Amino acid sequence: MRAVVLEEFQEPLQVQDVERPEPESHGIVAEVNGCGVCRSDWHCWQGDWDWFGYRPDPPHILGHEPCGTVVAVGEDVESVSEGDHIAIPFNFACGKCDLCRNGHENICENHVGLGFMNEAPGAFAEEVHVPHADINAVPLPGSIHPDTAAGIGCRFMTSYHAMAHRGDVGNGEDVVVHGLGGIGLSAVHIANALGANVIGVDLFDEKLDKAESLGAVETVNASEVDDAAKEVQDITNGGADCSVDALGIETTCLNAVNSLKKGGRHVQVGLTTSEEAGQVPLPTDEFVAKEIDFRGSLGLQPSRYSEMLDMIKTGKLDPTELVSETISIDEVPDKLAAMSDYDTMGIPVCSDFS
Repeated sequence: MRAVVLEEFQEPLQVQDVERPEPESHGIVAEVNGCGVCRSDWHCWQGDWDWFGYRPDPPHILGHEPCGTVVAVGEDVESVSEGDHIAIPFNFACGKCDLCRNGHENICENHVGLGFMNEAPGAFAEEVHVPHADINAVPLPGSIHPDTAAGIGCRFMTSYHAMAHRGDVGNGEDVVVHGLGGIGLSAVHIANALGANVIGVDLFDEKLDKAESLGAVETVNASEVDDAAKEVQDITNGGADCSVDALGIETTCLNAVNSLKKGGRHVQVGLTTSEEAGQVPLPTDEFVAKEIDFRGSLGLQPSRYSEMLDMIKTGKLDPTELVSETISIDEVPDKLAAMSDYDTMGIPVCSDFS
């Protein structure tokens, strides 16, 4: 089958012919119907994230935002059948540890990152293997079209967990999202659907305009103001209730935290680059004096996908609004290379693997 293979960090990616996967006894193999092209794939290609285990040994297949159709089933799988249409979380869980048993399978003790770790070759490929399929293969309702399903991969479902669960936003609260890439724009759309008043902050007018079309009530071009956090505080009459850093660089993290009012809560979704290597200085005295909460957010529990899917079925959420374009597998290497200059918007989706 054809797949996008990382042969060497930071060197041009290649589409190669590789062996098709076979299902483990607890796993399934899915034909990939669509797979989002994400900045996290770019980080992996660059060789970032070794500080928390997301650095596979080349050669390795990239891609972590798939939906698919089941084509082979392991002998011990009970709840998944050939022909099922499924969403596939990138945060593979074991289903057996204490965290999984208590509803935190997104941070499973035996977590394996699809496309980011040796144990889970990725989904920029005709087919992908899903381990522990009874928990990691999420059934998709027939009413959700594959094009829609292809848009709910990592960034959209991650933003849903960040806004609905970790941020717990709604009820007319002011929410500010710093960094309007795929995650940030998804967060704007979801927070708006949950009833928040959303402010988007970025450097590019095109992304700010898109945020407004997705429900942002105000936007701030951080390149045109002296202090983006101060602008947010002025707009909200004292600071936002909840802030999101959707990019993961020092500037956006600090601006997001400094945008908050007393008693506010910050949700960190963006992961850092090799420049920060996982370490960002924070105004700890402000956390104390203002009683600010700092919350991390990773992926979405498979057991809670139904909440998001119900909102999609009723039209309150529409992932296709975030899909900027559909591309072929041969275009994936160039699309990832464009992310070096932040030259993408929304969620590009690979839907042609021929």
